Amino acid sequence: MTQPADKQTQIDTARRLTRDWVERMVVGLNLCPFAAPVVKAGTIRYHVSEAEDEDRLLRDFLVELSRLVETPESALSTTLVITPWLVRDFDAFLDLVADAEALIEQAGVEDLFQIASFHPAYLFAEVDEDDISHWTNRAPFPTLHLIRQDEMSRALAGYKDPESIPERNIARLKALGRAGLIEQFPPLADYWSER
Repeated sequence: MTQPADKQTQIDTARRLTRDWVERMVVGLNLCPFAAPVVKAGTIRYHVSEAEDEDRLLRDFLVELSRLVETPESALSTTLVITPWLVRDFDAFLDLVADAEALIEQAGVEDLFQIASFHPAYLFAEVDEDDISHWTNRAPFPTLHLIRQDEMSRALAGYKDPESIPERNIARLKALGRAGLIEQFPPLADYWSER
């Protein structure tokens, strides 16, 4: 994918692509059955970090965590911290996720928040690299999704058989196939060709 020349344009593009991915893939394919109400309510924040090193990114992450702590759920439900310029390597991204989880513990809010992670090159362990199942956790850019534990617990309590969600999602993607996924979210064609 060609990079826009202006940094603000890059930030706007990363935010727009991630929002489109959430709306078309996550909600559109019902990969997360709890996402639609949050998107509809407009209480999801898309923060694009300008960080060019991990320390700055983790500081941005802490700022977004603090924002969630200080803001009522009705105004801000969840935040996606998007990093277009860092951790393009998936293993480096996993290290970043571990560091972010450690920060949540150090802040003493591990009972209040959890992280879901997404990456353009996401790979499940011990699964063939070409398996379409990886696309359940692939996003346009490396992304740390901060989720409120209470909100997730309430959503899970009202959902029959939440343990089946991952298998259902994989079956849905396999039924769509590569062409169907690209039709659902055309930018995937660019990411697919880069792999």
